[in-house]
Amino acid sequence: MPYKPTSEFLQVMQNRGFMQDCTDLEGLDNALNEGVVPAYIGFDCTADSLHIGNMLQIMMLRWLQKTGHKPVVLMGGGTTKIGDPSGKDESRQLLTPEKINENMDGMKRGFASYITFGDGPTDAVMMNNADWLDQLNYVEFLRDYGRHFTINRMLAFDSVKLRLDREQPLTFLEFNYMLLQAYDYMNLNARMGCLLQMGGSDQWGNIVNGIDLTRRINRNEVYGLTTPLMTKADGSKMGKSVTGAIWLNADKLSPYEFWQFWRNTLDADVEKFLKLYTELPLDECARLGALEGQEINYAKEVLANEVTALLHGRETAEAASTTAHEVFAKGGVGDELPTAKVPAEDTSIVQLFVKAGLASSGKEAKRLIADGGAKLNDEPVTDTGLMVSAADISKTIKLSAGKKRHALIVEQ
Repeated sequence: MPYKPTSEFLQVMQNRGFMQDCTDLEGLDNALNEGVVPAYIGFDCTADSLHIGNMLQIMMLRWLQKTGHKPVVLMGGGTTKIGDPSGKDESRQLLTPEKINENMDGMKRGFASYITFGDGPTDAVMMNNADWLDQLNYVEFLRDYGRHFTINRMLAFDSVKLRLDREQPLTFLEFNYMLLQAYDYMNLNARMGCLLQMGGSDQWGNIVNGIDLTRRINRNEVYGLTTPLMTKADGSKMGKSVTGAIWLNADKLSPYEFWQFWRNTLDADVEKFLKLYTELPLDECARLGALEGQEINYAKEVLANEVTALLHGRETAEAASTTAHEVFAKGGVGDELPTAKVPAEDTSIVQLFVKAGLASSGKEAKRLIADGGAKLNDEPVTDTGLMVSAADISKTIKLSAGKKRHALIVEQ
């Protein structure tokens, strides 16, 4: 009979769909019941903002804190210099230390909306693994820790097998990544008593390595917990839209566009996303997810409102919702629509769609117009060669791509 956890945190993880695998469910459950458990998730600094692909892990840290435990956010200032091969078909582009620090500063802003940082027993803390990885002596590291890893075992992990099976190169640099991540866990356990590492299912091998090294060096029992690979009901990857990644920082993606992403959720995903990305009670998630026909659109608005409120605040979420109703129901402009500033000069309609972020290229903009999906001030655009005058741009114009994607063009 499967073990049923009694700790509040693990019950939340199971009931809301966060849990894929756990190294020792009963042992972790006992630790969570005995006292405050510090637990960490690592985030490599590959972009200057978090995105919704990170939100599952961020929500885990939020629930961890809400159930009386201590979140540890580990910024990968050191490991980003190498790049994690997990789930990747090719090597990541190596970043300069300056770019890594710039990215780290941008990412830090996203956590404050979800977890509370401070000095209290359950207050979150942020660490940077460059603080210890940058100090490593390579020969000493190999002598003291490399001997605990076997090539045989490392080759068996999915992150390595994937690349080798596809006959794609895996550099020695990347091969070392799992050693450094294991060293992170050992360090966090020694420094602040971390007992749990969490992450996506692609991190399973790295987490297991860290547990093994921590047991060998620190002689402490620690645990690992992973989340499922998050995909939409149609099989597509969670976190991508027509125009690119769904960023959490408002200067990278407007709150309205963020809200709109969630409003466009597939019917079959509504209940799952309500459980994972909001704090609504489970019975309410089930009730909303069971709505059918036009009523499911109400559930999608609730989802969009709740997720946006967690990140940007309730007032901003309500403003995005109001704008959506103005745009879709009344055909208005709406105060919160994404805005692109351009010089007041004659400009082709194709260029304007690209600058507004409604098309990724001129070719895509022309296809949008040819397919009848482009509108200028709510009027259909049929001519791909149309020029918009400087006078029109100075008055502010509204562009639409299909029924749900809109933007404003204003004078620079």
